[in-house]
Amino acid sequence: MRDWSRGEIQFFALDRFDERYGCYRLPAREAEAEMVSSLRQFGQLSPVVCRWQEEVPSLIDGFRRLHAARQIAGLGGLTTRLIEIDDREAKVAMYRLNLVGRRVHVLEEAWLVYALVREDGLSQLEVAQLMGRHKSWVCRRLALLEKLAAPVRQDLQLGLLSPTAARSLTQLPAGNQEEVLEAVRRESLTAAEVREVVDLLLASSTREQKAFVLEKPRQALSQARGGPTRSWDPRLSTAGNRVARKLGGLLDYLAGMENWLRHRGRGELSLCDVGILSPGFERLARDSRVVGELAGDLVQEMKLT
Repeated sequence: MRDWSRGEIQFFALDRFDERYGCYRLPAREAEAEMVSSLRQFGQLSPVVCRWQEEVPSLIDGFRRLHAARQIAGLGGLTTRLIEIDDREAKVAMYRLNLVGRRVHVLEEAWLVYALVREDGLSQLEVAQLMGRHKSWVCRRLALLEKLAAPVRQDLQLGLLSPTAARSLTQLPAGNQEEVLEAVRRESLTAAEVREVVDLLLASSTREQKAFVLEKPRQALSQARGGPTRSWDPRLSTAGNRVARKLGGLLDYLAGMENWLRHRGRGELSLCDVGILSPGFERLARDSRVVGELAGDLVQEMKLT
């Protein structure tokens, strides 16, 4: 691998820099504001890096420093390290030069990988070797651009969705991704929960099952895990925690039964099934009313105390 620390050092006026590779960088206004302060206080601490071709310095590392320098009156130019590399090497250098000291956004990685594979014609294995990564890493970056719906990709770019959650969503069709994204926003689902929701949707065989997962993702996850797994609430007594666990489990199962009765119950059962199960459903209706009345009485008593 090339030693990017070697190269001729020159000083260039700010208007000399070519920013053709800036399309692989996300805007970073806050970071640029911090860089303005740093340049004013300490000056330029390290040279920017440019690809040198046909007497033109094309910037590949130091975009924040350049943009910050243009905001400072009297700062005429920047010290620059020039390296003679081709276009492909420049894209690789943009990634590898930022492995230390700056966290490369996953979308920036994806743009570079996409350019190398889809535009420059390199294989995924070749790109992986150049980047010092595994082929699966390259494949996941490509998926973020080729499989993610635009609204999902926008949330990822804005930092509203984690890279891990975004990678899970690439397993779904674009239309389903937006539905899950809405559930993520509404329920504040974690990346781990998003992965489990995606797995449930992929395993769902009916439209009603998918609707339940999207409408009540946490209840669907609780049922898929074999029931609620609630932790100890320090605000409650031992008896209170015991009741809370039972209440939570009951509510989850009632929600599942409600969804089944509303969407699938009448269509799935044969006449023979209905005849055999009718006493159980009659008891469910009767006992539910009784429990509801008792729960209402308890709530009223607590309001009066």
